[in-house]
Amino acid sequence: MSTRVGRLSGVGVGPGDPELITLKAARLIGGADVIAYHSGVGKRSNARRIAADLIPAGVIEENLCYPVTTGTTDHPGGYAGALADFYAECAQRLAAHLDAGRDVVVLAEGDPLFYGSYMYLHDRLAASYPTEIVPGVPAFSAAVASLALPLVRQTDVLTILPGTLPEPELARRLADTDGAIIMKLGRTFPAVRRALAAAGRLEEARYVERASTPDERRLPVNEVDADAVPYFSLVVVNGDSRNGRRSRDRTESAPGHDSPPAPVAATAELMVVGLGPGPEAWLTPEAAAVLAEVDHVVGYAPYVSRVPQRAGLTRHASGNTVELDRARQALELARDGARVAVVSGGDAGVFGMATAVFEAAGDEYDDVAIRVVPGVSAVQAVAARAGAPIGGDFAVLSLSDRLKPWEVIERRLRAVAEADLAVGVYNPASRSRTEQIRRAREVLLEHRSPETVVVVGRDVGRAEESLRVTTLGALDVASIDMRSLVIVGASGTRVTRTGRVWTPRWVVEGR
Repeated sequence: MSTRVGRLSGVGVGPGDPELITLKAARLIGGADVIAYHSGVGKRSNARRIAADLIPAGVIEENLCYPVTTGTTDHPGGYAGALADFYAECAQRLAAHLDAGRDVVVLAEGDPLFYGSYMYLHDRLAASYPTEIVPGVPAFSAAVASLALPLVRQTDVLTILPGTLPEPELARRLADTDGAIIMKLGRTFPAVRRALAAAGRLEEARYVERASTPDERRLPVNEVDADAVPYFSLVVVNGDSRNGRRSRDRTESAPGHDSPPAPVAATAELMVVGLGPGPEAWLTPEAAAVLAEVDHVVGYAPYVSRVPQRAGLTRHASGNTVELDRARQALELARDGARVAVVSGGDAGVFGMATAVFEAAGDEYDDVAIRVVPGVSAVQAVAARAGAPIGGDFAVLSLSDRLKPWEVIERRLRAVAEADLAVGVYNPASRSRTEQIRRAREVLLEHRSPETVVVVGRDVGRAEESLRVTTLGALDVASIDMRSLVIVGASGTRVTRTGRVWTPRWVVEGR
């Protein structure tokens, strides 16, 4: 028995044209003891077809035939279980050759690690055998070359997307990038085309089928027959088609010829919209109607991503500490006549973007009317889940000391505690602010009983939602983070036998 262990090579053979196979790939294929490749049920392997002229006579061939592709399966683990067992069985077959000292080359269409099946064999074998990966020309590179359209340039962002993404998510990502490649079409094509339209990218999108092969086809996406789209096809949206790029390029190529200024609207209006805590059902009809009509949405990226992409909508996402900058951007867009919404989580007027917009507007934008559209606030959502802990007089307070000194926060905490008000605590902690909630608990305990009821809501309204009812004395501050909201009850706040929390509207005697 040979003591030599064979070498595993994952070799990319490119998108279809045999002349796009690299010299290194050709050398390894020609010297292999075993050639392995994947194929569909009853179909020839595309990878083998591409490399056919390089495969030496007498070589051992391993056809790794998928048990299922797009059909159904009676496997107890479903489609994923069937494929997992298939890859495990394939790995065992190849391991037997490697243990016998044979060098194994696995052919991969395009590139081995780009949406390829080779990677699942690599996962199972690379830790036990010497392994090499030879990159190949991916299909999208061949498609872009065939179209002869620059894909991205300078600081453009390229996004590669599977067509199997949910349609709203696909539309959002298409709207937020410059250049895009959409893979995995086939049955997903109708949804992909709708997503392109919603993102305002349909007119510029190009469809390429079987790139670099004699059967290659190129069409505008809106001319493609959706019933005749094979898996081996993709969509290219080049960065030059991004809104505004063409006009910018014309301006840059003609120095000294300024574009005429955009007309200023006689009556400008900026909408500031509260999206609620998260669930679509908690978005008010008024807010939904506004978002369905505006041309631009401006806001913190996680909130902007909650607005469904549609044709004609441009989204402007930014970070968490540039509220005034995004407010000024929105004001400028509104002043220029665009219909603009600034979005905020919860209620925009409760520790949200409404105050930032008014601050940024000052007297400079008095020609822009600001309309605030209310939303369900986080404190309302947590309170509703718990019962009615803010059913009596209550206060809301943020523990973030980014915009106000901690001394002010502590003084207000004492005032709330002395007044025996239930209090909703926003921004209780973050990765860099862990001390504030501990100190707030200490301040409240100076005036409240350790038995005071406390509600901790985290991700309320979302799949990860949790709600805990505890006491001020037993509150675990280490478990609280930025995704939490804390409600500390008043002295009269009660918990029912079923765990529901409520605060009487009447005042406890002596308080």
